[in-house]
This record gives sequence, structure tokens and C-alpha cells, in this order.
Amino acid sequence: MTTPPPTPQSTLDALHADASAIFDYALKACDIPRAFDKHLRFEGKTLYLQASPLLKPTAIALDAYKRVLVISFGKAGLTMLDALLDRLPEKMHARGVCSAPVAPKKRRWRIKYFEGGHPLPNEDSLDAAHEALKMLKRARKETFVFFLISGGGSAMLELPLDEKISLDDTIAFHETLVSSGATITEINTVRKYFSAVKGGRLATAAPEAEKLSLLLADVPLKDLGAVASSPTLPDRSTPQECAEILNRFELLEKFPQSVREYFERLHLESAPARSQQDGAAFEHARFDTLLSNHDFVNAARDHAQSLGYKVVIDNSCDDWDYRDASQYLLKRFHELRREFPRLCLLSSGEVTVKINGPKGCGGRNQHFALYSAFDLAQYPDGAMVVLSAGSDGADGNSPAAGAIADPTTTERARAFRFDPEETLKEFDTCPLFTALGDTIVTGPTGNNLRDLRILLSAG
Repeated sequence: MTTPPPTPQSTLDALHADASAIFDYALKACDIPRAFDKHLRFEGKTLYLQASPLLKPTAIALDAYKRVLVISFGKAGLTMLDALLDRLPEKMHARGVCSAPVAPKKRRWRIKYFEGGHPLPNEDSLDAAHEALKMLKRARKETFVFFLISGGGSAMLELPLDEKISLDDTIAFHETLVSSGATITEINTVRKYFSAVKGGRLATAAPEAEKLSLLLADVPLKDLGAVASSPTLPDRSTPQECAEILNRFELLEKFPQSVREYFERLHLESAPARSQQDGAAFEHARFDTLLSNHDFVNAARDHAQSLGYKVVIDNSCDDWDYRDASQYLLKRFHELRREFPRLCLLSSGEVTVKINGPKGCGGRNQHFALYSAFDLAQYPDGAMVVLSAGSDGADGNSPAAGAIADPTTTERARAFRFDPEETLKEFDTCPLFTALGDTIVTGPTGNNLRDLRILLSAG
């Protein structure tokens, strides 16, 4: 039996180009200013909110308020802030706080800017939280507050409830959580019991003020409370859920001493649910989602269809371990491409990676891509690629958003003197994909709508 000839490089190059084009199109389609125009508009000093699954159509006379505050934070903090301020009525001067990954090119003098850290908080993250709480605690019923919240906000706006916990210990707490293998919902549940700004506490800092939270959802829509660890939505988690997560992942013993002692003092197993969530703070609160991961994946679907692919969307492996997710998606991919040779399988959401020991340069998307490359290598004649990348433009601690793998990835890596198996063990995938020219590099996108996996077949 003769071995089928390998897929021509020109075919693989075309698939690489199509996968990149689908990802780029989806990014551009999820334009934040356009989303503002879709969800709200101003006529004079009246704000009109359009109907949505979370919100009834509403008209708010902003001239009835003496002060307007804006608290914007997360990876899209700058983009969302500028979109709102550019649309505010003339002479309506909002003051506020913005914590984003980078400093703005042009500062608004009534806004205090901070360069919050991600995935780990930094000193600016704590300073931003201090300033936001200070402003909110001065807010009364004649104050209207816009909360502009996007993914990454858990790290970019942070403050321990226990003032004795240092910045270094706060960073170590976050680092332990994100490398634990827990899902983002589980991680954020624990953060809510640690933080002075999460779990609804930003809203309860200004109970009398009228509040509107506009979210970029980097979590499943059924769990909006996980966006930036739910700073302005009622906290539906329980202390017992937090205790179970701490125990299951053996986190207490990995936390710094000050953090471990703090959680031990809480006695989570027998603690009652937080009664403050029943207060008046949320009687004056509205919420809406400007963009979600559904918008992102649907835009990718539309462009893939325009390129002639049969598109199937499967988001069922959200929050799975990267190995399980890869095995599941590739099994389905191979089954589907027998029926639809020109196939695009899309999967959105995030996978988890449990890091044991020192790590190199990379992130979950490049990790997923390299793991998938071992499966693709079993089909040297297969015209297939797998792209995995993050909508925020960052993958872990690397400069890439993600990477593309194909049936030749592992062979080409070895030709460059990389050991793909060892690279996975060392969590050091970015150098390998960079050497191959297969990283996806966008730079910070000013958006954050979770990750997208694109599996393409040309026959």
C-alpha cells in the first residue's frame, strides 16, 4: 500500500491565510463604538437604552443628576471609556476612573488613568480600586454612575478586603488561582471573597446612586456574574461554594500565609450568604451586555461561509482541560470532514491549563494548538489547520494572541531543533511557534470576547 503524498504547501498556506482572515474579520466586526450605538443613544441630555434580553427600553433624563461618574476597567477599559465620552451630550462633564492595560494616547483631564496589571494585579490595580471606591462612597442619589466592565477587570481593579495583605501577596494569590486548573467561574468565585471591589461591592459602595453597568462578556452569557468577578451585579455565589473550590484544588496550602490566614478566619463552611446583596444598592441598578462571545463567533461564522466553508459551531468544551477539548474537537472535526470536505468547525470559550512548576513563554491558546498538532501529524496528506487565539490579543505571558498548527507543525519544529513534547511540558510554546512563523500577533485589541478555535479542512 503506497503512502499518500503530503498535502502541497500551497494548500496549507491557503488554509493558514483563511483561518487568519476569519479570526481578523471577527475581531473587526465586534467594534465597540458600533455596539454603543446599537444599545444606546442620546437625545439632548436624555439617554435612551434599547431593549435587550437584560433590559427593557428606558429613557433616563441625565440632567436630573448633579454628577456623572464613569468607572471603566478591563482590557477594553480605554475603548469603552472613549466610546461613551464621545457620545455624552456637550457640557455634560463626567469624572471617573479608568484602569486599562496601557495608558491613553490622549488623556481626558477629568478622568484618572491607571495601567492595571494582567493577568496579575499591580500597584496601579490597587490604586485604581482605592480611587474608584473613594469616588463611589461620595456618590448620593443625585449621582449617575456608568460602570464599563470588560474581561481582565479582575486583575486591573483589585483591593484585598484585609488591608494587611500586601501587594506581593495579592499577586501571589492571583497567580496561584490562574495556574490552578480551575475554570474562570471557579477562580472568580474565590476572588469575590478576597476582594473589596468584587462580588457586587462596587455597587454597594454607592447604594443611593443610579447605576448602569455595560459589559463586554468574556464569559458564558448564563454566567455574567463572572465578568471581572461581578463587581456591580448581585453575587449569587455562596461561601460554601468558595470553600469547596479551595478544598478541591488544595489552594489554601499554596496561598501566601497572610491570604491563607484570611480565608481561615472567614470559616466559609458555616458562613451565611452575604446579606448586603439584599440592600438597596441593586434597586437603582441596570445592566446590559454590549458585546459577547456569541457576537464574536457569529461574525467568524459569517466570514467562513463567505469563503465557501460548511460551518459547524460547537462550544460544548468551554472551560474543559485543553487536552480533553482538543481530543473532543478533533474527533468531531475528522467525522464531519468526511461528509463536508470543505469544513470550518468553530469553538468559542476558554480551555484550562494546569501549570506545575516553572513556566516558559506561552498561553492556553498556543498550548492547545501544539497539543492539536500531534493529532494533525497523523494525517500528513490532510489539508487541515487548527487556529486558537484570544480576542484580547494576548495569550498568557506571551506577545502573541495564539497560534496555527497543521500536519507539518511537529516535523518542522524538530527541524528547528525544538522538542514539541518537552515544549508542552515546559509550557514554553511561544518560541516554537514564533520560529515557525505560525503565531497570531495582533497586539492589544482593546476588546475581550474570549478565545476562538478555528478548525479548517480543504478536503
